[in-house]
Amino acid sequence: MIQANNVTYRVGKKALFEDVNIKFTEGNCYGLIGANGAGKSTFLKILSGQLETTKGDISMTPGQRLSVLEQDHFKYDGYPVMDVVIMGNARLYEIMKEKDAIYAKEDFSDEDGIRASELEAEFAELDGWEAESNAASLLNGLGIDTQYHYSRMEELGGNDKVKVLLARALFGNPDILLLDEPTNHLDLDAIAWLEEFLIDFENTVIVVSHDRYFLNKVCTHTADIDYGKIQLYAGNYDFWFESSQLLIRQMKEANKKKEEKIKELQEFISRFSANASKSKQATSRKRALEKIELEEIKPSSRKYPYIDFKPDRSIGNEVLSVEGLSKTINGEKVLDHISFILGHDDKVAFVGGNELAKTTLFQILMGEMEPDEGSYKWGVTTSQAYFPKDSNEEFDSDLTIADWLTGYSPVKDVTYVRGFLGRMLFAGEDGVKRLRVLSGGERVRCLLSRMMISGANCLIFDEPTNHLDMESITALNNGLIKFPGVALFSCHDHQFVQTTANRIMEILPAGKLIDKITTYDEYLENDEMARKRTVYTAQKEEDDN
Repeated sequence: MIQANNVTYRVGKKALFEDVNIKFTEGNCYGLIGANGAGKSTFLKILSGQLETTKGDISMTPGQRLSVLEQDHFKYDGYPVMDVVIMGNARLYEIMKEKDAIYAKEDFSDEDGIRASELEAEFAELDGWEAESNAASLLNGLGIDTQYHYSRMEELGGNDKVKVLLARALFGNPDILLLDEPTNHLDLDAIAWLEEFLIDFENTVIVVSHDRYFLNKVCTHTADIDYGKIQLYAGNYDFWFESSQLLIRQMKEANKKKEEKIKELQEFISRFSANASKSKQATSRKRALEKIELEEIKPSSRKYPYIDFKPDRSIGNEVLSVEGLSKTINGEKVLDHISFILGHDDKVAFVGGNELAKTTLFQILMGEMEPDEGSYKWGVTTSQAYFPKDSNEEFDSDLTIADWLTGYSPVKDVTYVRGFLGRMLFAGEDGVKRLRVLSGGERVRCLLSRMMISGANCLIFDEPTNHLDMESITALNNGLIKFPGVALFSCHDHQFVQTTANRIMEILPAGKLIDKITTYDEYLENDEMARKRTVYTAQKEEDDN
Protein backbone atom coordinates (compact mmCIF):
# COMPACT_ATOMS: atom_id res chain seq x y z
CA MET A 1 0.00 0.00 0.00
CA ILE A 2 1.18 3.53 -0.80
CA GLN A 3 -0.72 6.73 -0.06
CA ALA A 4 -0.49 10.51 -0.32
CA ASN A 5 -1.38 12.43 2.83
CA ASN A 6 -2.45 16.08 2.34
CA VAL A 7 0.09 16.45 -0.48
CA THR A 8 0.61 19.86 -2.03
CA TYR A 9 3.20 20.49 -4.72
CA ARG A 10 4.01 23.96 -6.02
CA VAL A 11 6.03 25.09 -9.02
CA GLY A 12 6.81 28.70 -8.20
CA LYS A 13 3.51 30.23 -7.08
CA LYS A 14 1.39 27.74 -9.00
CA ALA A 15 -0.01 24.77 -7.07
CA LEU A 16 0.06 21.68 -9.28
CA PHE A 17 -1.65 19.67 -6.51
CA GLU A 18 -3.46 20.97 -3.44
CA ASP A 19 -4.15 18.84 -0.33
CA VAL A 20 -4.29 15.52 -2.20
CA ASN A 21 -5.31 12.46 -0.18
CA ILE A 22 -5.34 9.15 -2.02
CA LYS A 23 -4.54 5.52 -1.18
CA PHE A 24 -3.35 2.85 -3.64
CA THR A 25 -3.90 -0.68 -2.35
CA GLU A 26 -2.60 -4.14 -3.12
CA GLY A 27 -4.09 -6.15 -5.97
CA ASN A 28 -5.26 -3.12 -7.96
CA CYS A 29 -3.99 -1.40 -11.09
CA TYR A 30 -4.56 2.36 -11.14
CA GLY A 31 -4.57 4.35 -14.37
CA LEU A 32 -3.34 7.90 -13.65
CA ILE A 33 -4.90 10.20 -16.25
CA GLY A 34 -5.10 13.92 -16.96
CA ALA A 35 -4.35 16.53 -19.60
CA ASN A 36 -0.79 17.32 -20.69
CA GLY A 37 0.78 19.42 -17.95
CA ALA A 38 -1.70 18.25 -15.29
CA GLY A 39 1.14 16.64 -13.34
CA LYS A 40 0.90 12.89 -13.98
CA SER A 41 4.65 12.28 -14.25
CA THR A 42 5.28 14.72 -11.42
CA PHE A 43 2.93 12.82 -9.13
CA LEU A 44 4.70 9.52 -9.91
CA LYS A 45 8.02 11.17 -9.03
CA ILE A 46 6.51 12.37 -5.73
CA LEU A 47 5.30 8.83 -4.96
CA SER A 48 8.72 7.38 -5.74
CA GLY A 49 10.58 9.97 -3.66
CA GLN A 50 12.33 11.59 -6.62
CA LEU A 51 10.56 14.88 -5.79
CA GLU A 52 9.88 16.41 -2.39
CA THR A 53 6.38 17.62 -1.61
CA THR A 54 5.75 21.26 -0.74
CA LYS A 55 3.43 20.04 2.00
CA GLY A 56 2.23 16.65 3.18
CA ASP A 57 3.95 13.30 2.81
CA ILE A 58 3.94 9.89 1.14
CA SER A 59 3.66 6.75 3.28
CA MET A 60 4.19 3.14 2.29
CA THR A 61 3.73 -0.21 3.99
CA PRO A 62 7.04 -0.97 5.82
CA GLY A 63 9.24 -3.55 4.13
CA GLN A 64 7.63 -3.25 0.70
CA ARG A 65 9.75 -2.75 -2.42
CA LEU A 66 8.88 -0.05 -4.94
CA SER A 67 9.96 -0.28 -8.57
CA VAL A 68 9.97 2.54 -11.14
CA LEU A 69 10.25 2.53 -14.94
CA GLU A 70 13.42 4.52 -15.66
CA GLN A 71 13.19 7.19 -18.37
CA ASP A 72 16.93 7.71 -19.11
CA HIS A 73 17.59 5.33 -22.00
CA PHE A 74 21.37 5.85 -21.86
CA LYS A 75 21.91 5.51 -18.11
CA TYR A 76 23.01 1.86 -18.26
CA ASP A 77 24.90 1.85 -21.56
CA GLY A 78 28.02 0.42 -19.90
CA TYR A 79 26.21 -2.62 -18.43
CA PRO A 80 25.17 -5.99 -19.85
CA VAL A 81 21.44 -6.33 -20.57
CA MET A 82 21.00 -9.17 -18.05
CA ASP A 83 22.63 -7.12 -15.27
CA VAL A 84 20.36 -4.14 -15.99
CA VAL A 85 17.24 -6.26 -15.60
CA ILE A 86 18.41 -7.89 -12.35
CA MET A 87 19.29 -4.42 -11.01
CA GLY A 88 15.53 -3.98 -10.78
CA ASN A 89 15.89 -5.76 -7.43
CA ALA A 90 18.73 -3.65 -6.04
CA ARG A 91 19.30 -5.82 -2.96
CA LEU A 92 19.56 -9.02 -5.00
CA TYR A 93 22.04 -7.39 -7.38
CA GLU A 94 24.16 -6.16 -4.43
CA ILE A 95 24.25 -9.68 -3.01
CA MET A 96 25.30 -11.16 -6.35
CA LYS A 97 28.16 -8.68 -6.72
CA GLU A 98 29.33 -9.12 -3.12
CA LYS A 99 29.24 -12.91 -3.50
CA ASP A 100 31.27 -12.74 -6.70
CA ALA A 101 33.86 -10.50 -5.01
CA ILE A 102 34.23 -12.86 -2.05
CA TYR A 103 34.55 -16.01 -4.18
CA ALA A 104 37.11 -14.28 -6.40
CA LYS A 105 39.49 -13.80 -3.44
CA GLU A 106 42.66 -15.88 -3.42
CA ASP A 107 43.00 -15.70 0.40
CA PHE A 108 39.49 -16.85 1.37
CA SER A 109 39.22 -16.33 5.17
CA ASP A 110 36.86 -17.79 7.80
CA GLU A 111 35.14 -14.41 7.97
CA ASP A 112 34.63 -14.56 4.20
CA GLY A 113 33.09 -18.01 4.58
CA ILE A 114 30.66 -16.80 7.24
CA ARG A 115 29.73 -13.76 5.15
CA ALA A 116 29.29 -15.88 2.02
CA SER A 117 26.99 -18.23 3.94
CA GLU A 118 24.85 -15.29 5.07
CA LEU A 119 24.68 -13.95 1.53
CA GLU A 120 23.78 -17.35 0.09
CA ALA A 121 20.85 -17.64 2.50
CA GLU A 122 19.53 -14.19 1.58
CA PHE A 123 20.22 -14.91 -2.10
CA ALA A 124 18.05 -18.04 -1.97
CA GLU A 125 15.33 -16.16 -0.06
CA LEU A 126 15.19 -13.56 -2.86
CA ASP A 127 14.84 -16.32 -5.48
CA GLY A 128 18.35 -15.59 -6.72
CA TRP A 129 18.87 -19.01 -8.32
CA GLU A 130 15.99 -18.23 -10.70
CA ALA A 131 17.03 -14.62 -11.32
CA GLU A 132 18.57 -15.07 -14.76
CA SER A 133 15.81 -17.34 -16.06
CA ASN A 134 13.14 -14.93 -14.73
CA ALA A 135 14.93 -11.98 -16.35
CA ALA A 136 15.24 -13.89 -19.62
CA SER A 137 11.51 -14.67 -19.55
CA LEU A 138 10.70 -10.95 -19.19
CA LEU A 139 13.08 -10.00 -22.01
CA ASN A 140 11.71 -12.66 -24.34
CA GLY A 141 8.14 -11.64 -23.58
CA LEU A 142 8.94 -8.05 -24.55
CA GLY A 143 10.61 -9.16 -27.77
CA ILE A 144 14.34 -9.04 -26.88
CA ASP A 145 15.89 -12.07 -28.56
CA THR A 146 18.00 -14.39 -26.40
CA GLN A 147 21.15 -13.58 -28.39
CA TYR A 148 21.07 -10.02 -26.97
CA HIS A 149 20.56 -10.93 -23.30
CA TYR A 150 24.27 -10.66 -22.50
CA SER A 151 25.06 -7.81 -24.93
CA ARG A 152 25.92 -4.40 -23.57
CA MET A 153 23.07 -1.90 -23.47
CA GLU A 154 24.92 0.50 -25.79
CA GLU A 155 24.70 -2.12 -28.56
CA LEU A 156 20.87 -2.03 -28.57
CA GLY A 157 18.59 0.28 -30.52
CA GLY A 158 16.45 2.86 -28.74
CA ASN A 159 13.24 0.82 -28.73
CA ASP A 160 15.03 -2.26 -27.37
CA LYS A 161 16.58 -0.17 -24.58
CA VAL A 162 13.06 0.87 -23.57
CA LYS A 163 12.06 -2.79 -23.39
CA VAL A 164 15.06 -3.64 -21.19
CA LEU A 165 14.25 -0.80 -18.80
CA LEU A 166 10.66 -2.03 -18.64
CA ALA A 167 11.87 -5.58 -17.88
CA ARG A 168 14.05 -4.04 -15.14
CA ALA A 169 10.98 -2.39 -13.56
CA LEU A 170 8.95 -5.62 -13.70
CA PHE A 171 11.73 -7.86 -12.39
CA GLY A 172 11.53 -9.53 -9.01
CA ASN A 173 7.82 -9.11 -8.28
CA PRO A 174 7.91 -5.61 -6.73
CA ASP A 175 5.24 -4.74 -4.19
CA ILE A 176 4.51 -1.38 -5.83
CA LEU A 177 5.09 -0.74 -9.52
CA LEU A 178 5.15 2.78 -11.00
CA LEU A 179 5.03 2.91 -14.81
CA ASP A 180 5.20 6.18 -16.76
CA GLU A 181 4.13 5.60 -20.39
CA PRO A 182 5.26 1.95 -20.52
CA THR A 183 3.75 1.37 -23.98
CA ASN A 184 5.75 4.15 -25.67
CA HIS A 185 8.09 2.69 -28.30
CA LEU A 186 6.69 -0.83 -27.78
CA ASP A 187 5.39 -2.78 -30.77
CA LEU A 188 1.88 -4.18 -30.57
CA ASP A 189 3.07 -7.70 -29.66
CA ALA A 190 5.07 -6.34 -26.71
CA ILE A 191 2.09 -4.23 -25.58
CA ALA A 192 -0.15 -7.32 -25.70
CA TRP A 193 2.39 -9.24 -23.59
CA LEU A 194 2.59 -6.38 -21.06
CA GLU A 195 -1.20 -6.26 -20.81
CA GLU A 196 -1.34 -9.93 -19.84
CA PHE A 197 1.55 -9.50 -17.38
CA LEU A 198 -0.21 -6.64 -15.56
CA ILE A 199 -3.58 -8.41 -15.56
CA ASP A 200 -1.92 -11.34 -13.74
CA PHE A 201 0.21 -9.10 -11.47
CA GLU A 202 -1.04 -9.41 -7.88
CA ASN A 203 0.53 -6.33 -6.26
CA THR A 204 -0.03 -2.58 -6.69
CA VAL A 205 0.40 -0.90 -10.08
CA ILE A 206 0.11 2.82 -10.86
CA VAL A 207 0.44 3.54 -14.57
CA VAL A 208 0.39 6.64 -16.76
CA SER A 209 -0.55 5.95 -20.38
CA HIS A 210 -2.21 7.63 -23.35
CA ASP A 211 -3.29 4.27 -24.75
CA ARG A 212 -7.02 3.99 -24.09
CA TYR A 213 -7.29 0.30 -25.00
CA PHE A 214 -4.37 -0.50 -22.70
CA LEU A 215 -5.92 1.37 -19.77
CA ASN A 216 -9.27 -0.30 -20.37
CA LYS A 217 -7.69 -3.73 -20.38
CA VAL A 218 -5.39 -3.53 -17.34
CA CYS A 219 -6.86 -0.96 -14.93
CA THR A 220 -9.19 -1.76 -12.05
CA HIS A 221 -9.29 1.91 -10.97
CA THR A 222 -8.78 5.32 -12.55
CA ALA A 223 -7.19 8.29 -10.77
CA ASP A 224 -8.08 11.50 -12.59
CA ILE A 225 -5.90 14.59 -12.14
CA ASP A 226 -7.93 17.74 -12.77
CA TYR A 227 -8.59 21.04 -11.00
CA GLY A 228 -5.42 20.47 -8.89
CA LYS A 229 -7.05 17.45 -7.25
CA ILE A 230 -6.98 13.68 -7.83
CA GLN A 231 -10.37 11.97 -7.96
CA LEU A 232 -10.45 8.17 -7.69
CA TYR A 233 -12.96 6.08 -9.68
CA ALA A 234 -13.49 2.32 -9.40
CA GLY A 235 -13.26 1.08 -12.98
CA ASN A 236 -11.22 1.44 -16.16
CA TYR A 237 -10.84 4.41 -18.53
CA ASP A 238 -14.19 4.00 -20.29
CA PHE A 239 -15.96 3.72 -16.92
CA TRP A 240 -14.22 6.93 -15.76
CA PHE A 241 -15.23 8.76 -18.93
CA GLU A 242 -18.88 7.73 -18.65
CA SER A 243 -18.97 8.42 -14.89
CA SER A 244 -17.33 11.83 -15.14
CA GLN A 245 -19.60 12.90 -18.01
CA LEU A 246 -22.65 11.65 -16.08
CA LEU A 247 -21.54 13.57 -13.00
CA ILE A 248 -21.20 16.81 -14.98
CA ARG A 249 -24.62 16.28 -16.60
CA GLN A 250 -26.20 15.63 -13.21
CA MET A 251 -24.61 18.77 -11.76
CA LYS A 252 -25.83 20.85 -14.71
CA GLU A 253 -29.35 19.42 -14.43
CA ALA A 254 -29.38 20.04 -10.67
CA ASN A 255 -28.23 23.62 -11.22
CA LYS A 256 -30.89 24.13 -13.89
CA LYS A 257 -33.62 23.04 -11.46
CA LYS A 258 -32.15 25.28 -8.76
CA GLU A 259 -32.01 28.23 -11.18
CA GLU A 260 -35.66 27.68 -12.04
CA LYS A 261 -36.53 27.59 -8.33
CA ILE A 262 -34.48 30.75 -7.70
CA LYS A 263 -36.32 32.55 -10.50
CA GLU A 264 -39.69 31.42 -9.12
CA LEU A 265 -38.81 32.62 -5.59
CA GLN A 266 -37.42 35.93 -6.84
CA GLU A 267 -40.60 36.63 -8.81
CA PHE A 268 -42.79 35.89 -5.76
CA ILE A 269 -40.65 38.12 -3.50
CA SER A 270 -40.67 40.91 -6.10
CA ARG A 271 -44.45 40.77 -6.43
CA PHE A 272 -45.49 40.42 -2.77
CA SER A 273 -42.73 41.82 -0.55
CA ALA A 274 -44.67 45.10 -0.23
CA ASN A 275 -48.02 43.32 0.36
CA ALA A 276 -48.82 43.19 4.09
CA SER A 277 -50.93 40.03 3.80
CA LYS A 278 -48.18 38.24 1.88
CA SER A 279 -45.18 39.64 3.77
CA LYS A 280 -44.66 36.52 5.93
CA GLN A 281 -44.70 34.31 2.83
CA ALA A 282 -42.28 36.64 1.06
CA THR A 283 -39.93 36.57 4.06
CA SER A 284 -40.13 32.77 4.14
CA ARG A 285 -39.21 32.60 0.48
CA LYS A 286 -36.27 34.97 1.05
CA ARG A 287 -34.90 32.51 3.62
CA ALA A 288 -35.43 29.61 1.20
CA LEU A 289 -33.66 31.59 -1.53
CA GLU A 290 -30.62 32.22 0.68
CA LYS A 291 -30.24 28.49 1.31
CA ILE A 292 -30.06 27.53 -2.37
CA GLU A 293 -26.47 27.07 -3.54
CA LEU A 294 -25.51 26.29 -7.10
CA GLU A 295 -22.93 23.56 -7.69
CA GLU A 296 -19.59 24.98 -8.83
CA ILE A 297 -18.74 23.35 -12.17
CA LYS A 298 -15.08 24.13 -12.75
CA PRO A 299 -13.73 24.25 -16.32
CA SER A 300 -11.66 21.12 -16.95
CA SER A 301 -7.98 21.43 -17.81
CA ARG A 302 -8.69 19.05 -20.71
CA LYS A 303 -8.82 20.63 -24.14
CA TYR A 304 -9.85 18.83 -27.32
CA PRO A 305 -8.38 20.02 -30.63
CA TYR A 306 -10.62 20.00 -33.69
CA ILE A 307 -9.14 17.74 -36.37
CA ASP A 308 -10.92 17.59 -39.70
CA PHE A 309 -9.12 16.52 -42.89
CA LYS A 310 -11.03 17.88 -45.90
CA PRO A 311 -9.68 16.84 -49.31
CA ASP A 312 -9.70 19.48 -52.05
CA ARG A 313 -10.75 16.85 -54.59
CA SER A 314 -12.13 13.30 -54.70
CA ILE A 315 -9.94 10.33 -55.57
CA GLY A 316 -10.42 8.37 -58.77
CA ASN A 317 -10.21 4.60 -59.03
CA GLU A 318 -6.39 4.60 -59.42
CA VAL A 319 -4.80 5.45 -56.08
CA LEU A 320 -1.43 3.75 -55.58
CA SER A 321 0.30 0.83 -57.25
CA VAL A 322 3.44 -0.63 -55.62
CA GLU A 323 5.42 -3.23 -57.54
CA GLY A 324 8.38 -5.23 -56.20
CA LEU A 325 9.82 -2.61 -53.84
CA SER A 326 13.07 -3.66 -52.13
CA LYS A 327 15.40 -1.73 -49.85
CA THR A 328 18.48 -2.68 -47.85
CA ILE A 329 19.70 -0.40 -45.04
CA ASN A 330 23.01 -0.99 -43.25
CA GLY A 331 23.15 -4.52 -44.60
CA GLU A 332 19.60 -5.38 -43.48
CA LYS A 333 16.93 -6.04 -46.09
CA VAL A 334 13.96 -4.20 -44.65
CA LEU A 335 11.73 -4.41 -47.75
CA ASP A 336 11.81 -7.51 -49.96
CA HIS A 337 9.87 -7.23 -53.24
CA ILE A 338 6.78 -5.69 -51.66
CA SER A 339 3.76 -5.26 -53.94
CA PHE A 340 0.19 -4.02 -53.34
CA ILE A 341 -2.54 -1.89 -54.93
CA LEU A 342 -4.67 0.57 -52.96
CA GLY A 343 -8.36 1.24 -53.56
CA HIS A 344 -10.08 4.60 -52.99
CA ASP A 345 -11.71 3.44 -49.72
CA ASP A 346 -8.61 1.91 -48.11
CA LYS A 347 -7.38 2.89 -44.68
CA VAL A 348 -4.35 0.70 -44.11
CA ALA A 349 -2.63 0.06 -40.78
CA PHE A 350 0.96 -1.17 -41.04
CA VAL A 351 1.64 -3.37 -38.02
CA GLY A 352 4.40 -5.63 -36.69
CA GLY A 353 7.71 -5.05 -34.95
CA ASN A 354 9.69 -3.96 -38.02
CA GLU A 355 9.63 -0.20 -37.32
CA LEU A 356 12.43 0.64 -39.76
CA ALA A 357 10.64 -1.15 -42.60
CA LYS A 358 7.45 0.88 -42.12
CA THR A 359 9.29 4.20 -41.96
CA THR A 360 11.38 3.25 -45.00
CA LEU A 361 8.28 2.38 -47.03
CA PHE A 362 6.59 5.67 -46.14
CA GLN A 363 9.70 7.67 -47.05
CA ILE A 364 9.92 5.90 -50.42
CA LEU A 365 6.25 6.56 -51.16
CA MET A 366 6.76 10.25 -50.33
CA GLY A 367 9.82 10.49 -52.58
CA GLU A 368 12.24 11.07 -49.69
CA MET A 369 14.17 7.85 -50.38
CA GLU A 370 14.90 5.78 -53.48
CA PRO A 371 14.19 2.02 -53.50
CA ASP A 372 16.92 -0.43 -54.52
CA GLU A 373 14.46 -2.21 -56.76
CA GLY A 374 10.83 -1.92 -57.83
CA SER A 375 8.54 1.00 -58.48
CA TYR A 376 5.43 2.80 -57.26
CA LYS A 377 2.90 5.08 -58.92
CA TRP A 378 0.36 7.45 -57.41
CA GLY A 379 -2.89 8.04 -59.32
CA VAL A 380 -3.23 11.36 -61.18
CA THR A 381 -6.14 12.45 -58.96
CA THR A 382 -4.22 11.90 -55.72
CA SER A 383 -2.41 14.38 -53.50
CA GLN A 384 -0.37 13.35 -50.48
CA ALA A 385 0.38 14.71 -47.01
CA TYR A 386 2.92 13.07 -44.71
CA PHE A 387 3.41 12.89 -40.94
CA PRO A 388 7.03 11.77 -40.32
CA LYS A 389 8.13 9.92 -37.20
CA ASP A 390 11.27 12.08 -36.88
CA SER A 391 10.62 15.80 -37.29
CA ASN A 392 13.68 17.20 -35.49
CA GLU A 393 15.14 18.75 -38.63
CA GLU A 394 11.81 20.34 -39.53
CA PHE A 395 11.63 22.17 -36.19
CA ASP A 396 15.28 23.23 -36.00
CA SER A 397 14.28 26.73 -37.01
CA ASP A 398 13.61 30.19 -35.59
CA LEU A 399 10.45 30.64 -37.67
CA THR A 400 7.24 31.29 -35.79
CA ILE A 401 4.47 28.70 -35.96
CA ALA A 402 2.28 31.06 -38.02
CA ASP A 403 5.04 31.89 -40.54
CA TRP A 404 5.98 28.21 -40.87
CA LEU A 405 2.40 27.11 -41.57
CA THR A 406 1.82 30.02 -43.98
CA GLY A 407 4.65 28.59 -46.10
CA TYR A 408 2.57 25.45 -46.66
CA SER A 409 -0.81 27.16 -47.00
CA PRO A 410 -2.44 27.61 -50.42
CA VAL A 411 -3.98 30.81 -49.03
CA LYS A 412 -1.35 33.28 -47.80
CA ASP A 413 -3.66 34.98 -45.34
CA VAL A 414 -2.81 35.27 -41.63
CA THR A 415 -6.43 34.93 -40.49
CA TYR A 416 -6.90 31.82 -42.62
CA VAL A 417 -3.72 30.21 -41.26
CA ARG A 418 -4.45 31.14 -37.66
CA GLY A 419 -7.84 29.45 -38.02
CA PHE A 420 -6.07 26.12 -38.53
CA LEU A 421 -3.71 26.82 -35.64
CA GLY A 422 -6.66 27.69 -33.41
CA ARG A 423 -8.24 24.31 -34.12
CA MET A 424 -5.05 22.74 -32.80
CA LEU A 425 -5.13 24.82 -29.58
CA PHE A 426 -2.56 27.44 -30.67
CA ALA A 427 -4.49 30.53 -29.63
CA GLY A 428 -3.40 34.17 -29.47
CA GLU A 429 0.29 34.56 -28.66
CA ASP A 430 0.94 30.86 -29.27
CA GLY A 431 1.04 31.64 -32.98
CA VAL A 432 4.29 33.56 -32.56
CA LYS A 433 6.07 30.78 -30.69
CA ARG A 434 9.35 29.76 -32.34
CA LEU A 435 9.52 26.25 -33.78
CA ARG A 436 12.74 25.54 -31.90
CA VAL A 437 11.13 25.82 -28.45
CA LEU A 438 8.06 23.65 -29.06
CA SER A 439 7.37 20.56 -26.95
CA GLY A 440 6.85 17.13 -28.52
CA GLY A 441 3.06 17.45 -28.31
CA GLU A 442 3.11 20.96 -29.84
CA ARG A 443 5.22 19.72 -32.75
CA VAL A 444 2.73 16.97 -33.46
CA ARG A 445 -0.15 19.46 -33.45
CA CYS A 446 1.78 21.67 -35.89
CA LEU A 447 2.30 18.76 -38.27
CA LEU A 448 -1.39 17.88 -38.08
CA SER A 449 -2.24 21.53 -38.86
CA ARG A 450 -0.03 21.27 -41.94
CA MET A 451 -1.82 18.09 -43.05
CA MET A 452 -5.23 19.70 -42.61
CA ILE A 453 -4.30 22.86 -44.51
CA SER A 454 -2.85 20.82 -47.40
CA GLY A 455 -6.25 19.52 -48.56
CA ALA A 456 -4.61 16.21 -49.49
CA ASN A 457 -6.76 13.17 -50.20
CA CYS A 458 -4.07 10.58 -49.32
CA LEU A 459 -2.61 10.81 -45.81
CA ILE A 460 0.44 8.94 -44.50
CA PHE A 461 1.09 8.86 -40.74
CA ASP A 462 4.20 7.35 -39.13
CA GLU A 463 3.38 6.96 -35.41
CA PRO A 464 1.24 10.11 -35.04
CA THR A 465 0.02 9.40 -31.49
CA ASN A 466 3.48 9.58 -29.90
CA HIS A 467 3.68 12.69 -27.66
CA LEU A 468 -0.07 13.35 -27.84
CA ASP A 469 -2.34 13.46 -24.81
CA MET A 470 -5.52 11.40 -24.62
CA GLU A 471 -7.73 14.24 -25.82
CA SER A 472 -5.62 14.89 -28.93
CA ILE A 473 -5.42 11.17 -29.71
CA THR A 474 -9.21 10.95 -29.50
CA ALA A 475 -9.59 13.99 -31.78
CA LEU A 476 -7.14 12.56 -34.34
CA ASN A 477 -8.80 9.15 -34.16
CA ASN A 478 -12.23 10.70 -34.84
CA GLY A 479 -10.84 12.93 -37.59
CA LEU A 480 -9.32 9.98 -39.42
CA ILE A 481 -12.49 7.89 -39.06
CA LYS A 482 -14.44 10.72 -40.77
CA PHE A 483 -11.77 11.34 -43.43
CA PRO A 484 -13.23 10.46 -46.87
CA GLY A 485 -9.86 9.78 -48.49
CA VAL A 486 -7.13 7.12 -48.30
CA ALA A 487 -4.88 6.69 -45.26
CA LEU A 488 -1.73 4.66 -44.62
CA PHE A 489 -0.47 4.67 -41.06
CA SER A 490 1.53 2.94 -38.36
CA CYS A 491 0.42 3.34 -34.77
CA HIS A 492 0.85 1.53 -31.44
CA ASP A 493 -2.56 2.59 -30.13
CA HIS A 494 -4.80 -0.50 -30.35
CA GLN A 495 -8.09 1.40 -30.29
CA PHE A 496 -6.85 3.84 -32.94
CA VAL A 497 -5.95 0.98 -35.29
CA GLN A 498 -9.11 -1.03 -34.60
CA THR A 499 -11.52 1.87 -35.16
CA THR A 500 -9.77 3.34 -38.21
CA ALA A 501 -8.27 0.60 -40.39
CA ASN A 502 -10.18 -1.62 -42.81
CA ARG A 503 -7.02 -3.26 -44.12
CA ILE A 504 -3.98 -4.58 -42.25
CA MET A 505 -0.47 -4.96 -43.67
CA GLU A 506 2.33 -6.52 -41.64
CA ILE A 507 5.94 -6.23 -42.80
CA LEU A 508 7.75 -9.27 -41.44
CA PRO A 509 11.34 -9.15 -40.09
CA ALA A 510 12.63 -10.53 -43.41
CA GLY A 511 10.94 -7.70 -45.31
CA LYS A 512 8.04 -9.71 -46.72
CA LEU A 513 4.45 -8.42 -46.62
CA ILE A 514 1.24 -9.93 -45.26
CA ASP A 515 -1.83 -8.10 -46.62
CA LYS A 516 -5.33 -8.71 -45.22
CA ILE A 517 -8.63 -6.87 -45.74
CA THR A 518 -9.89 -7.12 -42.18
CA THR A 519 -10.19 -5.25 -38.89
CA TYR A 520 -7.28 -5.26 -36.49
CA ASP A 521 -9.02 -7.38 -33.85
CA GLU A 522 -9.95 -9.98 -36.46
CA TYR A 523 -6.37 -9.96 -37.71
CA LEU A 524 -5.02 -10.54 -34.20
CA GLU A 525 -7.52 -13.31 -33.57
CA ASN A 526 -6.58 -15.12 -36.79
CA ASP A 527 -2.88 -14.56 -36.07
CA GLU A 528 -3.25 -16.06 -32.60
CA MET A 529 -5.09 -19.07 -34.02
CA ALA A 530 -2.32 -19.54 -36.61
CA ARG A 531 0.32 -19.45 -33.86
CA LYS A 532 -1.59 -22.02 -31.82
CA ARG A 533 -1.80 -24.27 -34.88
CA THR A 534 1.96 -23.90 -35.40
CA VAL A 535 2.71 -24.80 -31.78
CA TYR A 536 0.29 -27.75 -31.91
CA THR A 537 1.81 -29.05 -35.15
CA ALA A 538 5.36 -28.73 -33.81
CA GLN A 539 4.39 -30.50 -30.58
CA LYS A 540 2.63 -33.29 -32.50
CA GLU A 541 5.64 -33.83 -34.72
CA GLU A 542 7.88 -33.98 -31.65
CA ASP A 543 5.55 -36.51 -29.99
CA ASP A 544 5.40 -38.62 -33.17
CA ASN A 545 9.17 -38.70 -33.33
